[in-house]
Amino acid sequence: MSIETANIKAYLVGGGIASFAAAAFLIRDGNIPGKNIYILEADDITGGSLDGAGQADAGYVIRGGRMLNFTYRCTYDLLADIPSLTDPRKSVYEEIMAFNDQVKTHAQARLVDKNAVIQDVSSMGFKERDRIDLIELFAIPEDVLGTRRIDEWFQPAFFQTNFWLMWCTTFAFQPWHSAVEFKRYLIRFIHEFPRIHTLAGVDRTPLNQFDSIIRPMQTWLKEQGVQFIMGARVTDIGFIPGIKEKTAEKIFYRHNGQAHTISMAPHDLVFVTNGSMTAGSTLGSMTTAPAPAAAGDNGSWALWKTLAGKYSDFGRPYVFNSRIEEAKWASFTITSKGHLFFQLMEQFSGNKPGTGALVTLKDSSWLLSIVLAYQPHFLQQPEGVTVCWSYGLFPDKTGDYVKKKMSECTGEEILEELIHHLQFTAHKASLLAEANCIPCMMPYITSQFLTRAKGDRPLVIPKGATNFAFLGQFTEIPDDVVFTVEYSVRSAQMAVYGLLDLDRTPPAIYKGQHDIKVLYQTMRTMHR
Repeated sequence: MSIETANIKAYLVGGGIASFAAAAFLIRDGNIPGKNIYILEADDITGGSLDGAGQADAGYVIRGGRMLNFTYRCTYDLLADIPSLTDPRKSVYEEIMAFNDQVKTHAQARLVDKNAVIQDVSSMGFKERDRIDLIELFAIPEDVLGTRRIDEWFQPAFFQTNFWLMWCTTFAFQPWHSAVEFKRYLIRFIHEFPRIHTLAGVDRTPLNQFDSIIRPMQTWLKEQGVQFIMGARVTDIGFIPGIKEKTAEKIFYRHNGQAHTISMAPHDLVFVTNGSMTAGSTLGSMTTAPAPAAAGDNGSWALWKTLAGKYSDFGRPYVFNSRIEEAKWASFTITSKGHLFFQLMEQFSGNKPGTGALVTLKDSSWLLSIVLAYQPHFLQQPEGVTVCWSYGLFPDKTGDYVKKKMSECTGEEILEELIHHLQFTAHKASLLAEANCIPCMMPYITSQFLTRAKGDRPLVIPKGATNFAFLGQFTEIPDDVVFTVEYSVRSAQMAVYGLLDLDRTPPAIYKGQHDIKVLYQTMRTMHR
């Protein structure tokens, strides 16, 4: 270890997967001592959007879940060096692979109609115009697409196809989202076209992602000496005045109501997770609806706004956090003290828990989708307790059975709507009696998919930055796709390698569009 490396301190703003990954890469690849790394998190718990919390009596909560894929090279590279909590002889990566070898995903009820009839989704349902539009979208440069929306590229009939209903609920796209982001997804996951109806290409974690990824990573980081400063809300970063270079020299934060300042040496590093897709989330209960989503520059959005006022190439946060109506949706977690709901779902779908991925109620006005995870889904989850997760893409539409907007419904009302759609009404009283349904409203959950222009997202390492980098979903990484764990981890790897000037690069982005076999299978799928 060089003297320079031993003296470098690194400060990571935000306690999500991007900061965790950056800290791990600083230690593993940059030889930075763990004791020199500080993670400042405004909340009293880490994990960011990879969350999972609660207990059987009060109910568990999962705001969302990110799917994994064999093409997540940066993520799997990282997790290959993190010991599993349940078996330290294995890495987290080995644990995930072993689990997916045991529990195979193959959805048999991907789309269900209003009569609770499972649909045949072997055909994508395309007309020739849809195929032409897709092929042209593959070929057109991003600069030409600009800020165009998806529904400005395709005909209205496209949004009624099996393909769109499966694609949009797998990845949470809306017709008004960015055509550029949709194009990136089509290319990035082109290898998944032939099995989009079964989701057989999805890798899952054995437990919820907080327990399976965040807990073991935090345990390992603490063992390396990384210091966690919880309840620390960073409000500003001070830079040395200069025209060509951007060198951070101070970090301003509030902790326990007191203002604090960290003075940095020029060789110290600071990494900021800018923006948050789960900021401003509100929870309801069986008897209350979540508080309405409200726009505002809170948390990491406020810090990004402050930083963006300093340099024009630090991005434009208002593009993403001022359009709640285009970005929000609601999820809900059902904790049941019993197995009845799981038994009914298994009989209905033909899938055991953990093997069915998404079941989407395609005619639901809320466009509901439900996931039955392999059980247990939480560490120390008691026997006899089951946990599943669901979400609705259209929370401001009126329900088909409960005549209220989803956003205004209690957990009991949301569960009633789901029970009616699945035609489990004969068991309604028993299902409601054993369930605790906690709804969650997320105002910014797909804000990273909103239409945007060049420069709205900052580069991971802005031009002229000597010791400063952005991390996470609202950075610009050419060719990769947001709303994935991989995007956050890749941003961390790019930032660490770039600022430390290491003679190494992150693993190349998988590009199945250059594989003739993948292209052939994709074309066959488009004509099914």
